[in-house]
Amino acid sequence: MKDNRYDARTFAVRLKATMENMDKEVKKSRLAEQLYKHYAATAIPKGIHCLSLRLTDEYSSNAHARKQLPPPELLPLLSDNSFQHYILASDNILAASVVVSSTVRSSSVPHKVVFHVITDKKTYPGMHSWFALNSISPAIVEVKGVHQFDWLTRENVPVLEAIENHRGVRNHYHGDHGAVSSVSDNPRVLASKLQARSPKYISLLNHLRIYLPELFPNLNKVVFLDDDIVIQRDLSPLWKINLEGKVNGAVETCRGEDNWVMSKRFRTYFNFSHPVIARSLDPDECAWAYGMNIFDLAAWRKTNIRDTYHFWLKENLKSGLTLWKFGTLPPALIAFRGHVHGIDPSWHMLGLGYQENTDIESVRRSAVIHYNGQCKPWLDIAFKNLQPFWTKYVNYSNEFIRNCHILEPQYGKE
Repeated sequence: MKDNRYDARTFAVRLKATMENMDKEVKKSRLAEQLYKHYAATAIPKGIHCLSLRLTDEYSSNAHARKQLPPPELLPLLSDNSFQHYILASDNILAASVVVSSTVRSSSVPHKVVFHVITDKKTYPGMHSWFALNSISPAIVEVKGVHQFDWLTRENVPVLEAIENHRGVRNHYHGDHGAVSSVSDNPRVLASKLQARSPKYISLLNHLRIYLPELFPNLNKVVFLDDDIVIQRDLSPLWKINLEGKVNGAVETCRGEDNWVMSKRFRTYFNFSHPVIARSLDPDECAWAYGMNIFDLAAWRKTNIRDTYHFWLKENLKSGLTLWKFGTLPPALIAFRGHVHGIDPSWHMLGLGYQENTDIESVRRSAVIHYNGQCKPWLDIAFKNLQPFWTKYVNYSNEFIRNCHILEPQYGKE
């Protein structure tokens, strides 16, 4: 006679093994998805590469593309503190055009807007060409390459040379990405580790914001913008916010429930198992966001923020990059401690590059929306329901954008 209990036990064992195999396959698929996203996020799309090349060629062949920005009669306004000064550091011409265009179009006083666009030496000709050939009048724009700032010398920026030449840093950012997948079976952890390997974190443009008081010695207050944001509302009221003697007006990111964006405290960024961190920082201290920041440069010049930033970058290098996970935000969180004034969250909505299920009504209501995360709006992996908030500011009638086949998406607009 057949033993039914034996058959049931065999079936259960086989079912368990099948389920475990399925779980492993699902995990492998999710890990592979994160790897593919990482490669897609760090690659330069053909259209954007084409745009940069064509505009660079235009700079060498077209005198109009090389015209002075701004014209000589407007140069005094670059240091006039009665104007609203915005600073943008980027090597992405298309993204920079969206930031500037959306800011000017949303402004109630565009004739009072001054944009200081900073880029690297390689991108400078193309970036200059774009803004020389595409006026943002009545707003004013200047384009400068990092090579044009006399202050940016190795003596003044010693840590950057250390970062670029440090073997551990180079291995971390340029090493074998395939090895990362063996670190964890958690796709979210892998996503974080892959983001940490983005070359932008050792780029001078990414660290530039810590030197704003020295780069703009005549300015008292500025708004610094990342290149993956869109301005949807007039930012003029930012200049009226009383920072109460603080240096940095920023949205705090410890006021929400979601895991990706608005529930971040120092424990999110720092390794509190390291004794240096454990004895220096509070894991419950609230974090804040880079991306749209009001900086009181006059107040900043009275502090040691830059030196503190340099000190902690060096400490992380000495520790073998074990004090924090990634990015320029962690050392800034330390450097700006005691110097941050929290502003209303409606000024700066984060996470549009992380979460596809972001509430659309909240996006519409926010003054600044930020595509922080891998899924940038200019990439194929962008979330299609969130991308139109960005593409509405792309000038698809521009001949360079048309010729580079940077085409307007065919799905419904916002």
